[in-house]
Amino acid sequence: MDKWTWGWTPALAGAFRHYEETGVTVGRVTLEHKRLYRLWTEQGELLGELTGKLRYEATGREDYPAVGDWVVIRPRTGEGRATIHAILPRFSKFSRKVAGNTSQEQIVAANVNTVFLVNALNQDFNVRRIERYLTLAWESGAQPVIVLSKADLCGDVADKVAQVEAVALGVPIHAVSSWTRQGLDELEGYLQPGQTIALLGSSGVGKSTLINYFLGTEQQEVQAVREGDDKGKHTTTYRELFLLPQGVSMIDTPGMRELQLWEAERGLQETFEDIEQLAQACRFSDCLHRGEPGCAIEQALMEGSLAQDRFENYQKLRREQAYFERKENRRLARAEKEKWKKRSKQANLNRRR
Repeated sequence: MDKWTWGWTPALAGAFRHYEETGVTVGRVTLEHKRLYRLWTEQGELLGELTGKLRYEATGREDYPAVGDWVVIRPRTGEGRATIHAILPRFSKFSRKVAGNTSQEQIVAANVNTVFLVNALNQDFNVRRIERYLTLAWESGAQPVIVLSKADLCGDVADKVAQVEAVALGVPIHAVSSWTRQGLDELEGYLQPGQTIALLGSSGVGKSTLINYFLGTEQQEVQAVREGDDKGKHTTTYRELFLLPQGVSMIDTPGMRELQLWEAERGLQETFEDIEQLAQACRFSDCLHRGEPGCAIEQALMEGSLAQDRFENYQKLRREQAYFERKENRRLARAEKEKWKKRSKQANLNRRR
């Protein structure tokens, strides 16, 4: 099977020309575990490890390979291993801030064409969470598709779909059930050869069940929902890329207990386009929407054309993004300083030699 089946593109081929004369080849990251990488290559499956130079020059987690990345490698097929020399440019990446107080980017999936945002239609249904996922999906550069799973556990599917339609403007929405097979044929329309699809959502919403359905095997472990709170149990513990029989790459991801924004300006504009447009209609360009005269947003809230909880979630995400940007600017300044210290140290060593 050739690399075009795994999502190789003319743009990636153009980027790789810079390396072709050095006798290297390419591989795609299908699994990452403690800085070791399982790679699909035209020589077969290999275990990849980074060069010392790549490790040395990395200033953050975003400089390391992620699942879905295409990397430049030198294979050692006799050992079943390969040395990773570089990461080819990503055409999309779904990122979040690392959990906790650290201001670092975590790339959940790279080089993805379509993101299935999976949310269960049971007690775990949450429109505000969908807005957060949508924001990061739009920011990633991939096309979002909302998959409302476990439709067989919901008595008012149409109402739930209408709630999502109100916040996911222009985004395809599919209510599905892996148990009854409802709506799954609609998802198969996205399975085009050479495409890459990532499944994202909270723990237990049915991502692994969908993977198994598309694979036609029980490859991913699944568990039933818990009794009492109707929530699914967490099963997937790491990100992994699979090749479906249709010639489609599909990335399964662990459920995210914490999904903090990372560089989400474009995503906020796309997800909350209605609010952004209302803000432009305010009398004052610096309107804070707190009682200023001629505030279009307050007028919409009063008329009921804009939901109060949607606006409050927008404000919350805006504050979160502003806080992140302040922290990230400080981190980048420190990283730049550290980079120049490394270069100066290396230059001094070279002169001594």
